[in-house]
Amino acid sequence: MTSSPASITIRPLEPADWPTVWPILRATFQAGDTYAFSPDSSEAEIHKAWVELPAATFVACSAGGDILGTYFIKANQAGLGAHVCNCGYVVAPAAQGQGVASLMCEHSQQQAVAMGFRAMQFNLVVASNVRAVRLWQHLGFAIVGTLPGAFRHHTLGYVDAHVMFKTLVA
Repeated sequence: MTSSPASITIRPLEPADWPTVWPILRATFQAGDTYAFSPDSSEAEIHKAWVELPAATFVACSAGGDILGTYFIKANQAGLGAHVCNCGYVVAPAAQGQGVASLMCEHSQQQAVAMGFRAMQFNLVVASNVRAVRLWQHLGFAIVGTLPGAFRHHTLGYVDAHVMFKTLVA
């Protein structure tokens, strides 16, 4: 599943994509090292959280149509905090290290602005997920807080988590 960033397209998730997206999400969440979802989450719970509740959900596809990753975008808070969005990104294991997460994050920032969001916040970036922290910083996100022991890592135990933030419009 090798793709170059130039050959990757990002489009809205369609119902027919779910049978491919679900195993990617399940494998990521069962690992217990990057997302707060319970490793035992059911398909219905994850579908609700990833597809039904967000404002939009997208998939990144190879030139051949293979789904390489997925992300959602939603308001981080309701009401007076609804101008700040939150996103979650998952890349298929076979597509990791190919720039998919970077492309999805850049795409999500464009989508966020088009949807009227003024900033983006990641609420729980696991500090031991060094690749993600480095990528988000490279894309302009700042660590605005660190939550000591806020994530119960499957193998490392309690580890810190960062809150990361980026202003999207002046």
